[in-house]
Amino acid sequence: MSDPIDAKEALSKGSGLVGLIQERMRSAEDGRQTHEERWLKAYKNFRGIYDTTSQYTSTEKSKVFIKITKTKVLAAYGQIVDILFANKKFPITVEPTPVPEGIAEFAHLKTPVDEIVDSYGFEGDGKQLNPGATKATADLDFLGSLSGRYGPNPPLAEGPAKVGEPQISPAKQAALRMEKIMHDQLTDTNAVNVLRHTIFESALLGTGIIKGPFNFGKTIHKWEKDESGARVYAPYPKLVPRLEAVSCWDVYSDPSATTVEDCDYVIQRHKMNRSQLRNLMNMPMFDPEAIREVIAGGGNYAEKYFEDTIRDDETHPYADSERYEVLEYWGNVDATFAKEIGLEEAKDMDDLDEVQVNIWISGNQVLRACVNPFTPARTPYSMFPYEINPYQIWGVGIPENMEDAQMLMNGHIRMAIDNLALAGNLVFDVDETSLVPGQNYDIFPGKVFRRQSGVTGTAINGIKFPSTAGENIQMYDKARQLADEETGIPSIMHGQTGVTGTGRTAAGLSMLLGSSGLSIKTVIKNLDDYLLKPIGEALFQWNMQFNEDNPDIEGDLEIKPKGAASVMQKEVRSQRLTALLQTVANPMLAPFIKIPNLLKELAISQDIDPDSLVNDVNEAQIYAEILKGMQPDVQQPQQPEGAPQGPSPTSQPRQAGMAGAGGVPQQSPQADPSGSGGSTIGTGSVPAAGESGFTGNAPQVEG
Repeated sequence: MSDPIDAKEALSKGSGLVGLIQERMRSAEDGRQTHEERWLKAYKNFRGIYDTTSQYTSTEKSKVFIKITKTKVLAAYGQIVDILFANKKFPITVEPTPVPEGIAEFAHLKTPVDEIVDSYGFEGDGKQLNPGATKATADLDFLGSLSGRYGPNPPLAEGPAKVGEPQISPAKQAALRMEKIMHDQLTDTNAVNVLRHTIFESALLGTGIIKGPFNFGKTIHKWEKDESGARVYAPYPKLVPRLEAVSCWDVYSDPSATTVEDCDYVIQRHKMNRSQLRNLMNMPMFDPEAIREVIAGGGNYAEKYFEDTIRDDETHPYADSERYEVLEYWGNVDATFAKEIGLEEAKDMDDLDEVQVNIWISGNQVLRACVNPFTPARTPYSMFPYEINPYQIWGVGIPENMEDAQMLMNGHIRMAIDNLALAGNLVFDVDETSLVPGQNYDIFPGKVFRRQSGVTGTAINGIKFPSTAGENIQMYDKARQLADEETGIPSIMHGQTGVTGTGRTAAGLSMLLGSSGLSIKTVIKNLDDYLLKPIGEALFQWNMQFNEDNPDIEGDLEIKPKGAASVMQKEVRSQRLTALLQTVANPMLAPFIKIPNLLKELAISQDIDPDSLVNDVNEAQIYAEILKGMQPDVQQPQQPEGAPQGPSPTSQPRQAGMAGAGGVPQQSPQADPSGSGGSTIGTGSVPAAGESGFTGNAPQVEG
């Protein structure tokens, strides 16, 4: 990384770079203007606000807005969150690759020997690493409860174990350590709330964005005892990865790109007050002098046209003089621009070579400039589309899908209300020639009209208009059904009662909910591919680059998001896992199934913490030996001399039970030995080996 930039030098030499970033900002702003209009319309439909372009007839009185869009967005958001966090964990896991490199997939322990080898070696020290060992692997870390039996540094052999030998999976152990560290980091940085915010904005605007992980200095609170034994407060700083939810309104991307990976640049627009800008002085790589220059120049923030709408305050805009616009740039620049601001990494590069940089500017000042600090270089933004738009980086949300249905529902409900107001009142027909001139025509109880001619009752007539509210309500219901189809979220999901048709039966209701699950499943698959997996991989790379406290997490590992795996209803999943467990009870199939993993999945499906319930392989072996020792030995009674050498009564069920294929016990029929009837007529019992009548017996030859 480069040293902080001198403010005056940056101002004199960096105008080309500042101009480049500002020009790219204008290009990105122009490229997303149509998307901003879509977002504004979606937000207004969510909030129940009529657009200024909405047209009304002069006779319309009602301006009611039916907030079905809000209901659909919240229903989808709630269902996605419920699915993702059903296991009460951040939905990512770490697993070894199918063929791990540099770390054995399986290893087994040989019979203990008297000679104990030295500690695990390290790369370059001339010692040989045991199969499955990683750099700085702690002694006995992977042995668990078998450590007491095999002692320190037991001899390992690569490959699956033979029957009777304890087997371990070093690659799996490294994956579990990495997964635990990542989940601890996500918990410490409140990543669950960050993901919730992103999911909500994705459902509303079509795209959710998470930034990170990036370095964050956290203060660890610790108490120690001094020499006198007194307890003293001794906090210490710790570097942790942090995730941050970023709004679509604040991110400007390369307008020609369709994915984050294709973007030449991504710019985040910050609105800061004086305190926030001043706090940047304490951050790494920021230039304090440049920040002071910006503060001395006064606020430079200019509000965009959409900000007063999303702030719900169009009458009192914030004063521009109190805010500062700071642009955070991530992307490529030519080496010539990097040389302008004195980046050491670009000195020996050709002018047309590209450099991945992170640059912060405000006005004409360069506040921070450095080469992309991540290895490998990456843009720290993950963008999740609710519904993929294959030709744009920005996705499509629920309000946009049901925009026409929302308009139809509003229109027909307004017409129904206006018609009911008209049909519920009388309209009067007055014959002025029949009445004395100059009278007030206001009608109220006890009103007296003076008539001068004509037939009685013909001067004033009340007219009742017909009601068309029924037809409008029918069209409203059709539009609501259209909204269900356009969003894939049936009304039953958000509490609507009185469902008709298919939804009146339990099977039909299950079918409706299942069809809605297909739509949500697609969204969660997008979440897995575009958000959870990139975040997990970035967090993995962060630990490999910056986490020096845990060297035993290295291995050939891969990140697997678990969002789509949770879509299946827990009840159905539990039933299927239970059926599978019953299937593998067959001893012929059991060796081919990972029983511990199956038990863990079954526990998770029933909202049980598997770590507190399921033993690992080594613990299971120990407990099996304990249970074996607790079982009483069943002694068969000795038969008197001269008695037939047949099986004991207690052994018959065991023999009968082995009659099934694969050793699966089978229930033998209860036979009547007399042959006179009973439960099974005329069958008798099957002779066993050693009994008279068993054809496999050798002929008895008397001596």
